[in-house]
Amino acid sequence: MADRMVTTRWTGGMRAVSDMNGFEVVVDEPEAHGGTNTGPQPTDLLLASFASCIALSMAFVARKRGIELLDLEVRVVGSYKGLEFERIAATITSDTPRAVLEGLLSEAEPLCYVSNTLRHRPALVVGID
Repeated sequence: MADRMVTTRWTGGMRAVSDMNGFEVVVDEPEAHGGTNTGPQPTDLLLASFASCIALSMAFVARKRGIELLDLEVRVVGSYKGLEFERIAATITSDTPRAVLEGLLSEAEPLCYVSNTLRHRPALVVGID
């Protein structure tokens, strides 16, 4: 699979706009932290990435198996410890029977790039161009 790239430009204060393949997302901090609260915090985007990756992996596996999901919601909670998350936990709810969901999850979780990345903690490199 090809590399993915996001470009973010600072727009003043504690606000930035990220371009993801033509889709723009405003990122901002709450007013209490010097922002204007016009978008999610960067950590919220990280949690949303995990939640949506799990949801889409579940949908992919269900479709592959010919299983109709009645609905699906993934709630993710990140628990801070200093300047990082100590724990990130996902909970899936659905009207689809629990046994079916458990079977899907065992196959879906290894397909989620975000959870795989978080689990293996790749090297982060920051440079100046």
